[in-house]
Parts: sequence; structure tokens; C-alpha cells
Amino acid sequence: MLDVGSAAPDFTVQDHHGQATSLADERGAWVLLWWYPKADTPG
Repeated sequence: MLDVGSAAPDFTVQDHHGQATSLADERGAWVLLWWYPKADTPG
């Protein structure tokens, strides 16, 4: 668990086009992270 106000650790994931993107690429910009479990969660 991160402390409030601390920086998020860098990570790299594939976007919906299959391209790798990392949090480091977005430094200085507002970023919204959205995730959900695969257990029939409506999006």
C-alpha cells in the first residue's frame, strides 16, 4: 500500500492496441488508472 502523496512505482503494460506503455512515459501528466476483476464485473 502506498502512502497518500507518494509517487506510484513505474510499471509497463500493454494498451488495447497491444503497444507497451509505461507510467514513466506519462510523468508530469494526470493519469487515471482503472482496473476491475475478471469475475463478470460490468464496465
